[in-house]
Amino acid sequence: MKRNRPAYRLADRDVEFLNHDDTRGVRLELEYLKAELLLRKHHVEHTVLVMGSTRVRETDPYYRIARELGRIVGRSRCAAIMTGGGPGIMEAANRGAFEVGAPSIGLNIDLPREQKPNRYITPDLCLRFRYFALRKLHFLLRARAFVAFPGGYGTFDELFETLTLVQCRKIAPLPIVLVGEAYWRRAVDFDFLLAQRKIGARDVKLFRYAETAREIWNEIRRYQT
Repeated sequence: MKRNRPAYRLADRDVEFLNHDDTRGVRLELEYLKAELLLRKHHVEHTVLVMGSTRVRETDPYYRIARELGRIVGRSRCAAIMTGGGPGIMEAANRGAFEVGAPSIGLNIDLPREQKPNRYITPDLCLRFRYFALRKLHFLLRARAFVAFPGGYGTFDELFETLTLVQCRKIAPLPIVLVGEAYWRRAVDFDFLLAQRKIGARDVKLFRYAETAREIWNEIRRYQT
C-alpha cells in the first residue's frame, strides 16, 4: 500500500530522511534549538564549565577538589555547574552541586563507545548531543568561567578552543583556571611557546593556576569584581 511507503511519511517523522546527508543543516538547527529552549525553560543564565579526565577515581585528590568546587558554586546560586556529563572529574563537579541541592548540568555526546551520563546531573538538565560543534557552542554560550582539571585530549580540546576564542576576541574574556600547576606546566610548556614567539605576552595572561577549590573560586570571583 502507498501509505506504507517512505514517500508517504510526514517529513518530521521520517527518521531515514532526517538522517540523510542533505538534512544535516536541519539536524544542526534542531540540536541547537532543543538545548537552547530547555536551558531557557529552566532559567539557566550563567554557568561554570568544568572539564577534566573521565579516568579519575573517587579517591583521587582532584576528584575531591572538583566535588568541593561543585558545592561552592552550587551554594553561591550565581551560576550552575556545567560539565560534559561523564564520569571522573565531571561526575565530581556535578556531584558537589547535587549535594547542596543546586542545578547540575551535563552535556553528553554520542560516541561509538557509549558514554553514560553520571547520576548526579539534574534529570531535566541531562542533554545529549550528536555533534561536538553544537555541544561546544552550548558549553560556552552561558559560561562565566572555565575550569580545566588535569585531563587528556578532550580536556585539551575544550581548553585550547576556549583560549583561542578569547585570544581572537570571538567571545568575551572569562576566567580560565587550570587546576594543578605542576601538571599543566609539564603538559604544556607555555613559556616555551612564548619564547618561540608562537604566542604573545598577553596570551599567557589569559589563564590562572589554582590548587584548591577555594583558590579556583577566588580566581573566578576576583575576575568578576
